[in-house]
Amino acid sequence: MVTAIDYDMFTPEVIADPYTYYGRLREEDPVHWNEKYELWVITRYDDLVWLTRRHELFSNAVFKNDPRPPYPEIYESDLGLYEYVRNYQGEQFIQHDRPEHLDMRMVVHGYFAPKSMEQWRPLIQSAIKDLLDEAEEKGRMDVMRDFATPLPVLVIAQLMGIPYEDRPYIRQLAEKLLNIGRGEPDRMQPLTEGMKGMIDYVSPLVDERIVNPGDDFISVLASGEKQGIFTRHQVLVNTSLLLLAGHETTINLICNGTLAFIRHPEQWELLKEDPAGRMVRATEECLRYDPPVKSIQRIASQDVEMRGKLIHKDDRIRWFISPANRDPEVFPEPDKFDINRYPNPHVAFGSGVHHCLGAYLARMEGQEAFKALAERFPSLHLETEAEKLEYQPSITFRSLKSLPVSWDEGGNHD
Repeated sequence: MVTAIDYDMFTPEVIADPYTYYGRLREEDPVHWNEKYELWVITRYDDLVWLTRRHELFSNAVFKNDPRPPYPEIYESDLGLYEYVRNYQGEQFIQHDRPEHLDMRMVVHGYFAPKSMEQWRPLIQSAIKDLLDEAEEKGRMDVMRDFATPLPVLVIAQLMGIPYEDRPYIRQLAEKLLNIGRGEPDRMQPLTEGMKGMIDYVSPLVDERIVNPGDDFISVLASGEKQGIFTRHQVLVNTSLLLLAGHETTINLICNGTLAFIRHPEQWELLKEDPAGRMVRATEECLRYDPPVKSIQRIASQDVEMRGKLIHKDDRIRWFISPANRDPEVFPEPDKFDINRYPNPHVAFGSGVHHCLGAYLARMEGQEAFKALAERFPSLHLETEAEKLEYQPSITFRSLKSLPVSWDEGGNHD
């Protein structure tokens, strides 16, 4: 066994490069018991897909059913805040199992259907053009701050009917909510601030939609209360959830994908030859190669055997997308970034009944973002040394803190 196997998953090395650590686990101990956090770590593609399709064995209701304190440890004085977090998270529809999960998901499912999402493509294209016009005037941009963040925040705010001027505030709250996957012992404080701030912000919007429903997404959630499927608190929590989930993953997709192109200039050349024709497969490869979400947790509903290991009822499990998406059993030359890769059955959006609801929207935003960058900029250059790039210390998200770039002149943007 390798010595790295009992590594702390929150070390700077593992945060900066999840592929080496989890890749070794995938090869040597794919169903791995992490002593430090008392947690099963699942890293192989086939195991991940098998597990996600056995929702009766592996419960999503982690916050409701897990009696243990959070990991890594938090300050004892914050355990009361953790109870608030548990109650808040436990009301999210993704934290439910069937049959409740199915009923809740059906309320919102139709809204995210590809056909209804497609109508937002012109808005996405126009927002991208405005953001890149602004960046081009400056001659450089931080992809994270100036492009990848404002784009999906704008789109999700439009979908939810949130006033234009409130978008920066929503992003501030969202950044506090991202503490959920972090390791700092004081993370409960900003996390609960974000949760309470979201509830306070969305409450009057929901009150209004109950009385005067529109065609926005908050009205869809409010209709679930009228049908008796959601309580009012669940409407508020799920509005907050979709405000966050509706933009955070897309931010990471655009940033991580742009960085992959900078590091693989030959693939950038390929995309530039036919941006519209190659944007779909290019986006899928960005999702596979450096996915926006690293891992998802579950809790065992009963004793289950996996690869000769006994997972006990109520054991914590985390399945890791990063190593599964580079599993050599499934993807030839898995560490190669190849935008012509096909088929590309990556699991960046999960699998099974909890497959990401907003996958089509995220794909569409990624496609249009990469296409527009390729049409406009002959080349992109990192404005910082590669080793100075920093990631948020999260076990859940693969998030760059910033991505400063510049470009050669001579682009076109008709």
